[in-house]
Amino acid sequence: MKTTTTDELIERHAVLLLDAYGVLVGTAGALPGARELIARLNRAQKPYYILTNDASKLPETASRRYHGFGLDIEPGRIVSAGTLLPACLAGRGLKGSRCAVLGTEDSLRFVERAGGVPVPIGEDFETLVLCDENGFPFLDGIDRTLSTLYARLDRGDGVHLILPNPDLVFLKSAGDFGIAAGTMALMFESALALRYPDRPGLEFIRLGKPHATIFEEVLRRSGTRDMVMIGDQLATDIRGAREFGLPAALLAGGISTEVPADLSEALRPNYLLESLG
Repeated sequence: MKTTTTDELIERHAVLLLDAYGVLVGTAGALPGARELIARLNRAQKPYYILTNDASKLPETASRRYHGFGLDIEPGRIVSAGTLLPACLAGRGLKGSRCAVLGTEDSLRFVERAGGVPVPIGEDFETLVLCDENGFPFLDGIDRTLSTLYARLDRGDGVHLILPNPDLVFLKSAGDFGIAAGTMALMFESALALRYPDRPGLEFIRLGKPHATIFEEVLRRSGTRDMVMIGDQLATDIRGAREFGLPAALLAGGISTEVPADLSEALRPNYLLESLG
């Protein structure tokens, strides 16, 4: 693993892939070096994409938020896990299915744009889409959704489980962390395994990093494999890029703070970035 700089990555690779939370932004605003990096990429017309597991904000919503933080990022540069839902639902014949959606108002819009029909929490559903930990009464929403899920499975009906954002935790700001939708999915999977220990197929379909679907989408948009992923999590950003055949740079100071010597090749970053500067 080589310690490098953003200057070297810009020169070496045709396209930069940037994680959002923990690299460019936190809950309070832009992180150190982010404004300068985005401004530089825009001036140079250097191709880049924001590759994020966030499924709580539509690209246009995220773009407005980024602009408010001083980051001039247009919606077309944002490849989020939520944008993968149309292909997911279409590929599984789920357009028109009744969807329980845990997440924000934009999460519901993602599902609607994908052809799903969101239903209120507690009503029967055919598809459960876990998008975000915000936007609904957390404990009550999970309890009511689990109860509806149990009732459906108890009477022998099937269910589809979709998780756009597999992140377990995310960095809000320095030293401040929060759980993410991936942790919610583990809670549901554990509850399902407890009640139906011998029933197969009760696991979520995971779309975002480290899974290939999101990298396939950015490859489709960019038209090249000459890309490098800059992220702060070994388990999602680095692993996802490496398993897809792309080099990856770990930004110090995020979720993953150490790179063990015995780390598997799939989790080992090619580069270490001490800062975005």
